[in-house]
Amino acid sequence: MLKIALLVLVAISIPISAFAEPMIELSTSQTEIQSLDSVLVIGKITGVSIFKPVTITVISPDGEVIYTPELSFDDDGVFKRLIHPPLPSFKDGTYTVIASHEDTEKTAQIQFTVIGSTMSPPESPIKSPEPEIIDNASSAITLSTETTFGDNKIIVTGSTISSATDVTFTVTSPNGNLISIAQVTPGTNGEFSTEIISGGQLWKEDGFYTITANQGLSSEHKQSVQVEISNGVVIPEFGSIAVMILVVAIISIIAVSSKSRLCIISRY
Repeated sequence: MLKIALLVLVAISIPISAFAEPMIELSTSQTEIQSLDSVLVIGKITGVSIFKPVTITVISPDGEVIYTPELSFDDDGVFKRLIHPPLPSFKDGTYTVIASHEDTEKTAQIQFTVIGSTMSPPESPIKSPEPEIIDNASSAITLSTETTFGDNKIIVTGSTISSATDVTFTVTSPNGNLISIAQVTPGTNGEFSTEIISGGQLWKEDGFYTITANQGLSSEHKQSVQVEISNGVVIPEFGSIAVMILVVAIISIIAVSSKSRLCIISRY
C-alpha cells in the first residue's frame, strides 16, 4: 500500500504539460512591408521544456538565412520578436519565418512580402563637434558607453521603462552611413547591454560615430550617444589631448636619455 501511495504522489507531482502534445504557433499582422520596415512576429509554444529557447529562422527570397535568434518564452508559452531589415535593407520578395524547438519536430512558419520602398533616404545627421548624448525629450531610454582608449570594443549599456519589446541598436558613421545593426532583449528590470566591435572597412572613417537605441514599432523610445573613432579604434573624450601629452613625454624622455649618454661619453 505504501508503494502504491508513493506512485500516486509522484504521478500527481508531474506537471500535466509534461504529457501534453507539443504545439507551436506563429503569427504576424504584417504581410506586406516596405524594404526598411520591421516585422513583429508573435508565437506560442506548449508541451516542451521551458528551459530551452525557441529558435526563429528568417529566410530571404533567395534562400539565404539572415537571422537565427533564440528566444525565451513566458509561463504561458508566448514569445515575440521584432525583425529588423538587414544591411542595407530587405530585398524585394517573400521572406519565410520558421519557429522551432529541439523538443519537438513540429515547426510553425509565416511569410511576409517586401514590396520595395518609396521612401526617400534619410538626411545625414549633423555632426557634433564634441561627443555627447543626443537628448530626445520624449525618450524613455537611458544610454551610455564604456570604452578604453585604443581598444576596438564599445560596451553600450542602458535601461528602458518597457521590457516587453526588444531594443535595436544602429551605428552610423560620421557621414551618415548605416554600418551596423544589433538587437537585444531587455531584462525584467528594463536594463540591457550589448558589445559593438569597431574596425574594418566600415569603420575606416575617422570622427564621431552615432550609436542609436530604438524600441517599439514606431521607435517611440529612442536615445543616441556618440563615440569618437580614429583608425578603427576608440578615442574617448579628451583622447587627442592625452595622445599629445604622451608624445611630448616620450620625446622628453628620449632627449634626457640622449643628453645623459653624451655626458657619460665626454668623461672618457
